[in-house]
Amino acid sequence: MSTAPLRLIFAGTPDFAAQHLQALIDDGSHNIVAVYSQPDRPAGRGKKTLPSAVKQCAEAAGLPVYQPYNFKEAADRELLASHQADLMIVVAYGLLLPQSVLDIPRLGCINVHGSLLPRWRGAAPIQRAIEAGDLITGVTIMQMDAGLDTGAMLSKVECDILDTDSAADLFERLAEIGGPALIKAVSALAQGTAHKEVQDNALSNYAKKITKDEAFINWQEDAITLHRKIRAFNPFPICYTQFAANSRDQRIKIWRAEPVSVAGSNTVAGEILSADKSGITIACGHGALRILDLQMPGGKVLSARDILNARAEQFSPGTLMASPSGTL
Repeated sequence: MSTAPLRLIFAGTPDFAAQHLQALIDDGSHNIVAVYSQPDRPAGRGKKTLPSAVKQCAEAAGLPVYQPYNFKEAADRELLASHQADLMIVVAYGLLLPQSVLDIPRLGCINVHGSLLPRWRGAAPIQRAIEAGDLITGVTIMQMDAGLDTGAMLSKVECDILDTDSAADLFERLAEIGGPALIKAVSALAQGTAHKEVQDNALSNYAKKITKDEAFINWQEDAITLHRKIRAFNPFPICYTQFAANSRDQRIKIWRAEPVSVAGSNTVAGEILSADKSGITIACGHGALRILDLQMPGGKVLSARDILNARAEQFSPGTLMASPSGTL
């Protein structure tokens, strides 16, 4: 069925969003009349002001980019309306849009959300799914309303969560399946064939924003829980630990680990049990974690084997690692 191309506005900021914008550009079925992204902000160690991934993608395609701080000013809402868009697509934009904005496009606004709604609503659905031990997640295309990820669902696509997946791995796979799902949903809206399913609020969980404070490893927790957290917090903020005997705030970042079983029950949570070419094994509240890749303060990410070649004495068996409370 042939339909007239829609006039689209795309709003997004990080790489996950940029991959969806690129999918729309490559598809070419509709006209992207404007791209909205968060204002350029300082990033990296040098705090150099950099454009967002979405802005870079849009400019490479010759698309106009707009970067309001919010839509509180009437002038910003009027500019949005002046594009005369049929539909606005929002992917990890970073702003909670008021109803006055959602009502501007003829067909409203739709969102690409990295969860099988209503399972995880909120800012960090991908990370919280890993942290919770979910086996399946996915992408939901939904019609936006004034609530937080509460709108009617247009489509859902599932994706397995592997027990080695980091958040970075899962972000990439969800972006790969999200693009085609978005294109199909836009086509259905254009043709008037979209089916909308109301969410069951009783099944929802809040995926709160990840904070750096959560990244300090508490060795009293069990190894499975800590393994999930390490995967969920990679690439941000990266879980870390410290030597219990070191009074300075020297954070050892743990990029990759695996849970292992330990013989006997006379271990102390946070105690290094062994350190060899297979990794650095640390006792947990239940079981143990074998650290595979880590990063010393000011250093690069290295394998445990490479770290031990230069720092074996620091990680000798019996050494204790601190927990957030300061107690072991």
